[in-house]
Amino acid sequence: MRRAILRTSKLALGATGCAAAAGVLSINSSKGLAAAEPASAKDLDVDGVGGRVYSALINRKVNACPMAIRVAWHASGTYDAAAETGGSDGATMRFEPERSDGANAGLFIIHDLLLQVKSALGSALSLADLWTLAGCKAVEFLGGPRVPFAFGRTDASPESARVPPNGLLPDASQGAEHLRDVFHRMGFDDRDIVALSGAHTVGRCHKVRSGFDGPWTTNPLKFDNEYFRNLMNLEWVPRKWDGPLQYTDAKTETLIMLPTDMALKTDPIFAPIAREYANDQSAFFRDFSSAFARLVAKGAPAACQPKPLSKCPKAAAAAELRDWAMHGSLEHINRLLAKHGNGTPVDGLAYVDVDAKEADTGRTAMHKAAFWGHAHVIAFLANTCLANVSPEDFAGDTPLHDAARFGHARIVRALLDVGANCSSKNRAGETPLALAVKHDKADVIALLTEHSQAELTNAAKARRESFLLAGASVPLKKEKKK
Repeated sequence: MRRAILRTSKLALGATGCAAAAGVLSINSSKGLAAAEPASAKDLDVDGVGGRVYSALINRKVNACPMAIRVAWHASGTYDAAAETGGSDGATMRFEPERSDGANAGLFIIHDLLLQVKSALGSALSLADLWTLAGCKAVEFLGGPRVPFAFGRTDASPESARVPPNGLLPDASQGAEHLRDVFHRMGFDDRDIVALSGAHTVGRCHKVRSGFDGPWTTNPLKFDNEYFRNLMNLEWVPRKWDGPLQYTDAKTETLIMLPTDMALKTDPIFAPIAREYANDQSAFFRDFSSAFARLVAKGAPAACQPKPLSKCPKAAAAAELRDWAMHGSLEHINRLLAKHGNGTPVDGLAYVDVDAKEADTGRTAMHKAAFWGHAHVIAFLANTCLANVSPEDFAGDTPLHDAARFGHARIVRALLDVGANCSSKNRAGETPLALAVKHDKADVIALLTEHSQAELTNAAKARRESFLLAGASVPLKKEKKK
């Protein structure tokens, strides 16, 4: 059966239209194709590089995500807004005196782990981009929020590097005013300070590196708000041990807090924010994502700076629509539209932009529903909301690409029925058919091949009729559903 399907798809590739756009790729892609080395940073894909980073950081030997976050933090946290020095551009942690800064002890393990990614992508990917992207992706890999990221940092040479002095990173043995001195120097406010401190929700201290010892949470490999819940809800006492001042929970004596952590609990401005994050994980995730994206862009070119998040109510409504589409909740989609349509979902369509794209990915509600296999949401968006059925995201993928990649045959059929463009190529030059062949999705291969052959037959018939009518235009007839 599979040989017959592949033979049919190969015959169709010789013609024009949907199957022709697949080209040679779909014939050979069942074995996988080696990606050519990208020419420059503009050819890189955040999630594509992120996949390589995942393999480097998380494998049978190690889960190094907490340390990767720390590397991104320390590579960026040397920024001085007034002097416009330091920051993530240049990858200056390679050079003295920054390399031997005591705050960076042990972090070069991450540099070595990530070399496999650098080797695979060559000069297109700078170490400055790699270190910061790895930190952003590590947050996501551990269950935290997506952190917006853009490529464009460069690596300085030893001769051109402007290496910042030591002592610019936070000293965990100090208090609230020290935190303000450090973070305000970089251009952050008090809310940012508390949010970024929440990175302590993963990882742990090691005495041989920082002098401190122990984890902040019961699961150091899970990015959530436990750090704030522990900080604000547990009783903390000075630890009796042979080391610098740190605190331990009075009940189990297994968790720790550092003096800078305790400052968040005792400072009258920091404390309410920490309490908010302890009670509301979504608020912490929102603020951390924003602050960390700005942190890793400190000192970097303009192209690397995160786009400001829109506070427009319409943008918020569109974002909510995309979220419900991703989860396949038609009930909540209707509720959202009714809310903005004075009780009538259809009227709500005048307010909620169903085609609005996510700022950092270019993905729409239609993309989200197609990716996760929610055929009923696709039907609603296409037929009731009249949404664009072939929008392109950051990678050039349409909803049909996503549905074909994962073998969502019902969605492929639904999208084809409402006119989705099956000839569209993504940035990798792949059509939906090419992706279906690449991922061995037999049902989808059959659907797309049948559709392309019907298109070719219909087009040929129209040309014949036009010839008989002395060149008059003949409209194509839409194929009837079976």
